[in-house]
Amino acid sequence: MEINTDPKKIAEIMSRGMFEAVDRRELEKKLASGKKLRVKLGIDPTAPDLHLGHAAVLRKLRQFQDLGHQAVLIVGDFTTLIGDPSGRSASRPQIDGVQIRDNMKDYINQAAKVLDVESAEVRYNSEWFSPKPMLFLMDLAKRFTVARLIEREDFQKRLSAGMDVSMLELLYPLLQGYDSVAVAADVELGGYDQRLNILFGRKVQRSFDLPEQDAVFCPLLPGIDGGKKMSKSAGNYIGLGEKPAEMFGKIMKIADASMWDYFEMLTDTGLPEIQKLKNGVESGKQHPRDVKMMLAHKIISGFNGGDAADSAQKEFIRVTQGGDLPSDVPAAEIKEKSLNIPDLLVGLGAVKSKGEARRLCDQGGIKIDGVVKNDWQEMIEIKPEMVVRVGKNKFFKVK
Repeated sequence: MEINTDPKKIAEIMSRGMFEAVDRRELEKKLASGKKLRVKLGIDPTAPDLHLGHAAVLRKLRQFQDLGHQAVLIVGDFTTLIGDPSGRSASRPQIDGVQIRDNMKDYINQAAKVLDVESAEVRYNSEWFSPKPMLFLMDLAKRFTVARLIEREDFQKRLSAGMDVSMLELLYPLLQGYDSVAVAADVELGGYDQRLNILFGRKVQRSFDLPEQDAVFCPLLPGIDGGKKMSKSAGNYIGLGEKPAEMFGKIMKIADASMWDYFEMLTDTGLPEIQKLKNGVESGKQHPRDVKMMLAHKIISGFNGGDAADSAQKEFIRVTQGGDLPSDVPAAEIKEKSLNIPDLLVGLGAVKSKGEARRLCDQGGIKIDGVVKNDWQEMIEIKPEMVVRVGKNKFFKVK
């Protein structure tokens, strides 16, 4: 595949969904040069699900892949035995090999919702670590000093609090860094919480007389609790392997302030359109719930397809309405592909006049598939089985 050096595409990679790049100028030059880069992302199988936080970084990897670069996905089945100490206030509970194998059974299928796994290079770091003799670890460890390793902020906080840092934890950044040596990485991606590990990987490469990888750090996606980052250990995540209806319901629970991160990092919605939606919510012209429902539909469409998103949205509406629609809901055939709200309501026989429809819209009395419609000029795409609610108790359906 020929490398795409389109400046607009490169600018998008280097801006949207990115917190920081090291070295930014060097990476931009490489992307513009037409050289095929090996772009690495590592994920430790500490739980059975990849989640939307992983998906945000996988989308960044997919952007590089779409430009023709080689995506290298590393499943850290060996490094999980140690446990990543990043941001931890205490040592991680150790996970045994059996649990690790169970956790990673479906990882590639889940990653395939975002990544082109057929063209990606999928590796497990037990490939190069399990056969290594003890002399390898001794050689790797002697290249670095304890003083440099414990400079990390997370280690310093624990030591200041009188808590221990195990020798195994000190080894983790060395082993993650060696992953970059093993796969000859030109670029490594990760969430911003991986910054210290990924930058240390540059030191490991340099110690083996290899070129230092560039690093791309993505913002951390907030969890559904609106506070901490989305993570498996915090239990505030939305799994990529979850059923669409379950995902939809969880997305609807995220904090209103988190919506814009989700739009930018998990959808293809243009940044100007996201800003317009944000302005609408902040000015009171649009209800956050309606925008969040649009977000949930877009995210699930991206991972599971439009039909799955439609079904998940209808299920959410059914559940939140407290039951099924009445069995005698009147239905009317609408032949047009799209209509403004007054024309749609008149066509369904839901109102006597367009003026009445406009008044209902202004009062927030119209819902279409569970979403409040305040702008009567909005053009509505006509879909079969679309449900229109007028006031509290009147329902109408499109055949």
